[in-house]
Amino acid sequence: MSLPHPTADQISLPIVLAVLGDPTRLAIVRYLARKEGVPLNCSKFLDLASKTNLSYHLAKLREAGVTRSEAVGTSRLITLRRDDLDKRFPGLLDSVIAAADGDSALPAVGTSEMEVDA
Repeated sequence: MSLPHPTADQISLPIVLAVLGDPTRLAIVRYLARKEGVPLNCSKFLDLASKTNLSYHLAKLREAGVTRSEAVGTSRLITLRRDDLDKRFPGLLDSVIAAADGDSALPAVGTSEMEVDA
């Protein structure tokens, strides 16, 4: 099953800004940016919200063109659409993520997982 995504040309600045104005969605984007290029299972974000609420937030990010969601079996793999966003709005994503990194009021993602450095 393929999920609908806007093309790069269909990504709208007001919609992207509105979507990123939500603390939960901004925390998801910040985490995806840290894991750049690695598709993440939506279960990585269960620290933020219930499954139902998380589905809502991930759908909003996908519909705005901020993320790409791919169905793989019963899982959804989420990636950040950095190339499309950078082409459409140069510097926007980096500015938003830099501001979010300094915001201690944003919810933390992945606090229940252990990360192992290679």
